[in-house]
Amino acid sequence: MTTRTRPRTALALAAAAGLALGAVGLAGPAAAAAGPALAGSTTVTPAGHSFKAALTGKATLKAGSVTVTCTVSTSTGAVPQAPAHHNPAGPVASTISAPTYSSCTTSVPGVSATVTTSGTWGVSMQHGSPVVATMTVPAAGLVVRTSGIASCTVTAAPTAAAAVPGTWTNGAPSALAFSAASVPVKVVGGFGCPTSATTSSFTATYLVTDTTDPSQQITVTS
Repeated sequence: MTTRTRPRTALALAAAAGLALGAVGLAGPAAAAAGPALAGSTTVTPAGHSFKAALTGKATLKAGSVTVTCTVSTSTGAVPQAPAHHNPAGPVASTISAPTYSSCTTSVPGVSATVTTSGTWGVSMQHGSPVVATMTVPAAGLVVRTSGIASCTVTAAPTAAAAVPGTWTNGAPSALAFSAASVPVKVVGGFGCPTSATTSSFTATYLVTDTTDPSQQITVTS
C-alpha cells in the first residue's frame, strides 16, 4: 500500500480504495422500503493534520504461483480540512502519495523483484464495526517486474482504477490493514510467469502516525 508524498488524504493507499468506497443503490418503492440502509456518518480527526503510513511486518502480492514480499513500504497524506473531514452520510476520502515498496523478494528461487508505483492514489474511511477502509489504485499505478530465471511484468489495475478493500482500527498508532484483498492484474512474460492470472491477493498492515502533532492519533469516528 503508492496505507500516504503529500497529496491530501484518507482518510480515500483509495476510492482507491480511491481509494472511494460505498455506493448506495435504489430501485423503486420496494427497494426504498426494504433496500440497504444509507451509509452512516464518518469523521476523521484531527482535521487538516498530515500523517504517515508505514508498513509493519510484510506486504505480499500473490499472482498465480508467484508471491512477491516486501518489507518496506510508506505513504503520506493529510486528513481533509474541516468541514470536509466529516461526512454525515458516507465515507471521508482524500488522496495519498503513491506508496513506495522496497526490500522485495519472490517465492521463486533465482528470481528478484522490483515494485514501482505512480499516479494519484487515495483512501476512504466509512465508520462502522469494523471501520471500512478502501484504497484506490490508479490505472497501472503499481507495476511489479521480476528478473532472473523468470522475467515477468505484473501490472495492477491494468485498465482502470481499482478499489482495494481493507479495515481501519483506531489505536496508538491506528492501523490500516488489507487481508488477501483482491486486485485485478495483467501478467506478461515468458517461462515461469503466471500469465493466466487476472487477479492477485494483497496483504499488508500499515501503522498510521500523525506527523503534524505526534502526540495525537489519526482517528475515525461517527
